[in-house]
Order: sequence, then C-alpha cells, then structure tokens
Amino acid sequence: MRVPYAWLKTYCDPGWPAEELARRLALSTAEVEKIERVGVGDPANFVVGKVLTAEQHPNADRLRVCTVDDGSGGDPRTIVCGAPNVAAGQTVAVALPGAVMPDGNKLGEAKLRGIQSSGMILAEDEVGVGEDHGGTMVLPGDLPPGTPLIEALAIWDEVLELEVNPNRPDLFSVYGVAREVHTLSGQELAPDPTDDDPAPSGDDKAEDHVSIDIDPEICLRFTARVFEDVKIGPSPLWLKQRLLAAGQRPISNVVDITNYVMLATGQPLHAFDLDEVRGNQIIVRRAREGEKMTTLDDVERTLDPSIAVVADAEGPSGIAGIMGGQISEVSDKTTRVLMEAATWVGPNIMRSEAKLGLRTEASTRFEKQLHPDNAIAAQRLAAKLMVELCGARYVPGTIDVYPNPAEPRVVRFRAERSRRLLGVDIDADEIESTLESLGFGLSPGPDPEIDYEVTVPYWRDADVQREADVIEEVGRIHGLDKIPATLPERAKAVGRLNPSQRLRRRLEDELRGRGMAEVVAYSFTRPAALEQLRLGDVPALRVANPLSEDQSVMRPLLLPGLLDAAARNVAHGRPDVRLFESGHVYRNAGPTAGAPQENGRPPRGHTPASERHHVGGLLTQATSATWRTPERPADFYAAKAVVEALLAPTGVDWWVEPGERPYLHPGRSATVLAADERKLGWVGELHPLVARAWDLEHAAAFEIDAELLVELDPGPALAEDLTTFPALLQDIAVVVSEDVPAAEVERVVRASGGDLLRDVRVFDVYRGEQVGGDSKSLALRLEFRADDRTLTDEDVTSRRAAIERALEEQLGGHLRG
Repeated sequence: MRVPYAWLKTYCDPGWPAEELARRLALSTAEVEKIERVGVGDPANFVVGKVLTAEQHPNADRLRVCTVDDGSGGDPRTIVCGAPNVAAGQTVAVALPGAVMPDGNKLGEAKLRGIQSSGMILAEDEVGVGEDHGGTMVLPGDLPPGTPLIEALAIWDEVLELEVNPNRPDLFSVYGVAREVHTLSGQELAPDPTDDDPAPSGDDKAEDHVSIDIDPEICLRFTARVFEDVKIGPSPLWLKQRLLAAGQRPISNVVDITNYVMLATGQPLHAFDLDEVRGNQIIVRRAREGEKMTTLDDVERTLDPSIAVVADAEGPSGIAGIMGGQISEVSDKTTRVLMEAATWVGPNIMRSEAKLGLRTEASTRFEKQLHPDNAIAAQRLAAKLMVELCGARYVPGTIDVYPNPAEPRVVRFRAERSRRLLGVDIDADEIESTLESLGFGLSPGPDPEIDYEVTVPYWRDADVQREADVIEEVGRIHGLDKIPATLPERAKAVGRLNPSQRLRRRLEDELRGRGMAEVVAYSFTRPAALEQLRLGDVPALRVANPLSEDQSVMRPLLLPGLLDAAARNVAHGRPDVRLFESGHVYRNAGPTAGAPQENGRPPRGHTPASERHHVGGLLTQATSATWRTPERPADFYAAKAVVEALLAPTGVDWWVEPGERPYLHPGRSATVLAADERKLGWVGELHPLVARAWDLEHAAAFEIDAELLVELDPGPALAEDLTTFPALLQDIAVVVSEDVPAAEVERVVRASGGDLLRDVRVFDVYRGEQVGGDSKSLALRLEFRADDRTLTDEDVTSRRAAIERALEEQLGGHLRG
C-alpha cells in the first residue's frame, strides 16, 4: 500500500519526519518497506505567478513571450512559453532559475529564438501532479503571486510503502493508516471523510432507473446510487497528484473518483454507464460454463460457474470484485452513472483470481474480506465528489440489497487476562484511551469479572474477534518493545536438535570445511532439465498448478539445481567452482502396502511419492585456453575424495562398486553402498552430453541419501585406547584381476581379518610385466591391535592366512612373493 505523506497529513499530522513515522509504524502496525520521494527535487524555487501579458514571439509561431509577476516585488519576469493556452490574467505555476525538475535537471536562464527567458510556466507533468503536457497549468485565481507552490499543490511528497498483513484490510486505506497515526502520536484526527452525505435532488428515485438482484452466496451486500447530468472531464490537480503519488494513473473525473475513494477508504467501487446497462438490470450471479466477456484490459476471458459476475439483462458486464467489462465502461459520452459499492465473499475472489491469473487493486482488498458497512460509507464519499467534481445530480435513494445484515461485534475485556497475556500491568486510563482512539466502543462489563464490553468498529471486524485480539491492540500500542522478555512460566522443554538435524549439520559443516560453497535451489525443476540429464523416461512428479513450465516438476535429485548454479558462475567468468546443496528430493514411490487401490492403481488424484533429504555436490573445471589452468581437478577421484571426507565423521561403513547412471560418464562412476549393501548414493564424472548441455567442460558430482545415513549411524564412537598397547603394522601386496575394484579387495580383507584387524588402507597400485598384462597389484597396509597386550608376528599369522584364503576364494587373488 502506497501512502502519500502529504495526503496522510490532511487527516492526521503527527509532526514527525517520514522516517520517524515509518519507525513507529514498523514497531506497532505494519512494516514500511521504503520511503519514496516523488515530485520536484526542491520546492523552494517553485512559486505562484500571475501572467500580466502574453504576446506572440516575433521569431516563432508556437511560442509566446509572457511577462509574469512572481511576487518578488521587482520587475515582472520575462518567460518564453510554448503552451497554446497561456493567456494574460491566468494564475500559473512558475519554476524560477535554479529549480530542480522531477527528472533531476536544473533549470537555468536561456535565450529562446533571440529572447531571454527567465524561468518556466509549468504544465502538470512538469511538477508530477498529472500527466497532461498539452497546456499550462491554471491555478485558482485567489492565490497571490509569490505564494510557494508547495502550499497550493503537493509538488513534492514522500510516499510510504507499507507491507500490509492480510488480517489488516483497514490499512489498505489512507484514512485507515491515519487512525493508526492518530493513536500513535496523540494528534487530532480529521473527521471521517465518509461521514457527510450530499443532499439528493429530483422527484425520481434510484429504483426508477435500475433493478438489482444478487446471489447472497457470492455477494454479501450490493449498494448502488444513480447520478444524472454527469459532465465527464479531467479531475482537479489535487486529486490527480494524490492518485499519481499513490500509484494510480488519472483517467477522468468519474473513474478517478472511484480510485480515490478506494485509496481513501479501502472500499473499491465501480462506475457503470447507466445508458449501457442493458435492460436496466443488474444481476449478480455465477458465470455460466464457457461464458465469455472482454474486460477493461481488452482481454477476452472465458468464465465458469466458480467465478462471480455482475451481469445485465443480456450478459456479464464485469467480473465481480476483480475487473469491470467494456460493455458498460464510462466514456466521454457518459451522462448517467450507476455507482456500485459491493461486498464480495473473499475466498471466492481469491479462487477467481487464481483461475483467471488476474489480480487488481480491487481484488487485493476484496480477497481479505471487507465488512459490508464499508460499502455504504464509500458511497457517501463518492456521492459528495460526484456532485462537486462532475456537476452531477444525485438521484434520491440508495439501492441497498443486504440479505443478512451483520450485527456489531461485541467482545469482553478483562484486565487480569490482559496482565497474564502481556506480562505487564497497563492502567485503566491507558487501556481506555488506546481503544477509544482506535475507534473501539467501551461500556462497563455486565459483572465484576469483566471490566469492559468492547464494540469492534466495522473496519476492524476481520481482525478483532475475541478477547485476545483486543488485548493485542492494547499491547502493540503500549509498545511490544517495552514488555520485558521473560522465560515462560513452568517451562520444562529444552530445545535441542534431533539426530537427523545433528547429522545433517555435521555433513554440511564438513563440506564447508572442504572449501565448498552452499547453494539453495528450487525444489521444482523443468522437464527439459530431466531430458538433458537423459532421464526423460523416468516418471516425474508434476505440479498441479505450476508457476511456469520451468518449475512444473519436482526434482528427483539435487543435480539440476547444482548444474544451473554452476552454469551461472561460468557465464560470469568463474568456471572452477565447488558447490553443494542439502535439500529434499521427490520421486514416485509406487503403491504403498495396504493403501486403497482402484483396479490395481492408486485412487484418482493420488500420486504416491517419496520425499528424502539428500546431500549433493558438484565440482567443475575448465581446461580450455581461455581459462587459467585449475589448481584442483574435477574428476572421479576428486569427487570420491570429498565423499570419503563427508562420510568419515558418520561412523557408517561403506564401499563403492562400479555403477552407471544415464547422467554419469560410463566407466567413471560408482555406486556408494552401505555395509548391508543398501544404496547410499552415487559418485562420478558427468556424461559429456550432460556437461555440454550446461556449458561445462569437466565436472564431477556426488549425491548421498542423508536419511539413510541417519538410519545407519551407529551413534557416538566409544573411546578407544590407542597408547597403552601399540599397533602392529604389516604391508601386503595382493594381485587381482584388472577388473576387480580396490574397494572390493579392501572389503574382503576387512571381513576376513578378525577382531584384531583395526584398519585397512590401499596405498599403492602396480601394473607391469611382473603381475601380467590383465592383472594389477594392490599394496595394502594392515593395522592390528589388541586391547590387552602387545601383538607379535605370531599373533597375526593366522589372520594373514585367513585373509589370503578369502582373497583367493572370493576374488581369485593371491599375495605377491
């Protein structure tokens, strides 16, 4: 919500700079996202002037030479003006030399076609109070020359942009914000602009001009007033300036009145050209299936029965609460206006917005459920402006279709309950002054335990509905920052991380410690990314209502987001990156045992899915001449080293075996397995086609199922005596076939070495004539240790023999002599 400060101060001037008001509002009411300065740079050099003479320029047909009294007391100022309507006797806005215009340019004296011009006679757009540049801006004649222009027009303003919470629809109005300012500052609040109602004229009635019928399931209240002899034209300058500052474009006086009243009161209105209302009927109903209409934005829209429309005798003329139609749009030919102010059912408006992909200033307010009393209040202000600004005749009577009138809400208030909830004692005088200044009515409670019965004003009915809500009003105005921070009474719970959270943090810290940068990608991805990963045949979980095609499927692995982040880094000149992400992945899970089935399939609308937390990483490397040679490679071994470091603190036994995936390089990838052969994840270099799709030269990646690690985590390791009895280290060389992985050799050695074997590590590989062309020799270091004695070679001889037998029987290997 954009709140022009100059407009706000006409209702309540707190006497504070805009920055201070923003701070006070942020502490009590709503966050002020920013303060925007609009209009001229400095109002000091802008004054009211009087045109004394306006003569044709001798050297230019379209210029006039004017003498202007600027109120300085000296000789009249000569100004060359190009406005076609400038004339002697006009009161005008003048920019003096040195004035800073809205675009930041500084005005100086200039010679125009041989005549010195000292200043500028201004058009509306040149001071930001309108969009008209066709002629000079004529001011009221009672303004004396030399009057600072800022006193006549808000040519400079500060606009507060509020982030309004959904429970405060009253703050979508300037007067609603003024009520808050009145309470916070204690300054006087101007009378509600909706209090006055103009006197109607004529012997006819509104019912003589139009009939109205509504569906109460979609419209709580529908009010209408009729105006005749309407003169369409531009709005006055003050109204244009307020609309522009609030983010609305001035169009014509009738349309501007509807927008102005919406901004002032929070109640949207719609003006119909009554002569274009077919059959003189307004019917509020649900749209018919496939019904079409063209809205004011010149788009033909197809409707269905979930959408409410305002129709006439022949068809829809507007989408209820969202946007009007072109059929009965107010135009320059309009002389009769039907002014509508209705109250729509908020959830219906929200669903219609989503279905149509259309959100407007009006629907933003209606979706938060306005109170029906707001409608008739807005009608009063609109009628006053229609009479004053359009010269309209206000036809007697208001058509008010209100099937179920809402009673004022009354809530009890107990001071003792307030003390217990807020934790502070607020005296009765402060409670009463706070609530009354916010517009709440107070009366004594019916019994001694209830201090007050509080009548909630209609503009706060959506938010304040129970005693705790009233207490919150007292607390926030008193100042939540003044309430001392204390621990809850009788607190027993102590917050701590669960095992899954602790493990995840260990994994993430380990990767950060290895110099990897964390990224956070969307949980959605694009189908094209899965195609590029060569996963086109894998069923993906599709989003029912995606924001876009690029976010239409749930990611089955973390790799797409990591690749997107790496590609952006490459595009910005950083080809060598180390990235990781810790997040959820989503996959089709298939039917669950015991789940209801229809013909062997899940029920319609039900997609069985699994959600797992994974940790994944990506290493990239550029080797082309355009990039520097990287210090760290991005290959299978580099990625596997990160996986080893990642899993080391977990205490989980794991190993790898060859395993191919469509997105990984064949022969340079592996599956990570737990000791019980469950799949922990994968590691490998990217397939060249996949790397090329993301403009990467070399890349390796890994992904680990963190939830499975939690299941397998043995917990904290017990302390082990490493100093009393030393370890016995022995090296062996094992000859195996070239296609036997080193990890498999290590696994067999560990399994057959007995309880004295504490560690096994491969530290060398040999290939050559001594072992044959299709074999390799792996050098392993064995660490034996006992808890009760120092081991000798004889103690481990039987262990060595068992290892040798296992290698020969399971892998066909043998020890080198």
